[in-house]
Amino acid sequence: MRLNRFLGNFDFQQKSLRIVDRDFWHQVKNVLRLEIGEEVVLVDGRGKEAIAKIVEYNKDFVGVEILEVKTSQNEPTRQVVLYCSILKHENFELVAQKATEVGVAEIVPIICERTVKTGLKYERLRKIIKEAAEQSGRGVVPKLREAISFKEAAIGAKDDSVNFLFDAVGAKLLMSDINSLAQQKKARVGVFIGPEGGWGEKEIILAKEAGFKITSLGKLTLRAETAAIVAVYLAGSN
Repeated sequence: MRLNRFLGNFDFQQKSLRIVDRDFWHQVKNVLRLEIGEEVVLVDGRGKEAIAKIVEYNKDFVGVEILEVKTSQNEPTRQVVLYCSILKHENFELVAQKATEVGVAEIVPIICERTVKTGLKYERLRKIIKEAAEQSGRGVVPKLREAISFKEAAIGAKDDSVNFLFDAVGAKLLMSDINSLAQQKKARVGVFIGPEGGWGEKEIILAKEAGFKITSLGKLTLRAETAAIVAVYLAGSN
């Protein structure tokens, strides 16, 4: 039977924990109705997870006993950083959720020439990312950065192993481009996704000057949010 997973700031150096998080308390007691003696998986969001047994319900905390601690085996071998233009409506929230589910390590909102929406609800996004990490069995909670300009992102991405800028007129992405990274330990792959209106000409020039690979996901025209999810999955696939 698959155990329920919960992400939090847990200290696995302790043999027993009193978890005071009210969301956790409500979820295990009132929603899942777990009984004393039942087990859950606690994840610290930094790559460690533990099997824990519920031993006490108190009005202020849930008491658990740590049974086993191990390193999460669910994380991709490559770190994928998604540099995505802020999208209209709730589409950026969809990107954050699904990119987390398919293995993104870091999400960097970017403001481009043709970006329409510039504001984001960061606390809501962090909650969406955390819940998606729990649901998909992640051992790490992806980082969400503050929004920056495309130019700043291009400069900051210089230390990535490779950067792919996805554009409809780019060369089709080949799996050989991805597989060549398999030999690099802890390879860091940058994935750049533009706004609904596409990249500006100056941005394409800047990307080329920075050594980015200008590529596409094929002949079909994908919405920005779809392209972001697919590109992250492909970049992180083993």
